[in-house]
Amino acid sequence: MRPPPWLGSGALGRDLTLAGASLVGGLVLHALGWQPQFRPNPVVPSALFLPPLLAMCLAVGLRRIAPRGSLATGTGALAVDAALGGSLGTILIYTQVLYDACVYGPPRLWRWLLRVTIGLSLIGAVVGVLVVGEWRGVAVGVPVVLVGLLPVLTGVSVRQYRDQAAAERARAEQTARLVELDRWQAVSAERARMARELHDVVANHLSAVAIHATAVLSVPGLDRDQVSSALRVIRESSVQGLAEMRQMIELLREPGTSGGRALAGDGTVVPEAVTARLAEADGLVERIQAAGLAVRVRTDGTPGPLPVGVDLAAYRIVQESLTNALKHGTGEAELTIAYRPAEVVVTVENPVRRGGAGLPGAGAGLIGMRERATLLAGRFSAGPRDGRWQVRAALPTGEGG
Repeated sequence: MRPPPWLGSGALGRDLTLAGASLVGGLVLHALGWQPQFRPNPVVPSALFLPPLLAMCLAVGLRRIAPRGSLATGTGALAVDAALGGSLGTILIYTQVLYDACVYGPPRLWRWLLRVTIGLSLIGAVVGVLVVGEWRGVAVGVPVVLVGLLPVLTGVSVRQYRDQAAAERARAEQTARLVELDRWQAVSAERARMARELHDVVANHLSAVAIHATAVLSVPGLDRDQVSSALRVIRESSVQGLAEMRQMIELLREPGTSGGRALAGDGTVVPEAVTARLAEADGLVERIQAAGLAVRVRTDGTPGPLPVGVDLAAYRIVQESLTNALKHGTGEAELTIAYRPAEVVVTVENPVRRGGAGLPGAGAGLIGMRERATLLAGRFSAGPRDGRWQVRAALPTGEGG
């Protein structure tokens, strides 16, 4: 059974109940005549032992809210009681006060109490030997050990156990916060990756669709062949966009629910949606040219196998750069792919259309390209250069020196 809330751990009612129980026990011992323990003055009235007993019980009630005040009150009550001859109930309750001072008081308090009780125990033993004149005199220090040192040692042990438990609890909470932070960062990174992929998959094809749809609607007097050519490009871009979107959806599904898997060069299973390669740039250029952008392609070095991440990033950067050239340029662009010993460098340059006319953009493409290069520890730059717009990305391949 659980105790009522007012008796729960840390509740004031619990301290007051303990103080009341101590008072009842002390009164029972008082009624049994178990005082004084020593009789310096045989004519001391029995009622004089009650005020120290009440003060000692008050000290028990103050154990949590005022540990120093509780110790001071209890020590004063013990001194008065000892001067009267000492009563068993007051002495026993004082052991509780010492214990509580070590458990609930500040660290300096229990360290001070430990030194004091050890010192008093040694002094009592030495004085007993000197007075009695033989080693049996150490028994004088035994009451100090029982009443003072043992409660302090017990309180210190419990205090250290509680402090260790609190430290472990704080460490567990910190670990839980770090795990939650890692999860949140992983979710954010995954959302950013999905945003890049969706932008590259959808926006590029929709840009070609929008450009040709605009041309059909805005240019009067187009003949049947011109309209058919524009619609053909619109259809091809739409079909290609749907195909890549389908691959993206397959990637986001639970593993094992469908195909959509391929093997990388090292035998690693990778999603089909990330198997776009820089070697397929020719097909990308053909689609962009069909959309109305004249692209000159130049290759430096010998093409070779690239890491999957680098291959995909380079392809997407080329795709986004050519799409931007189609939307904002003058109808021509130059693509350079340089295969170097430790990196692959892709560069796209195009003249900038005067007046800034073109399809609107949110700037997500440049952000996505920069993020792709940064994730691979590569270098990326985009901006005007000699009257032309240049996008340049250098992606390390992990080979060479």
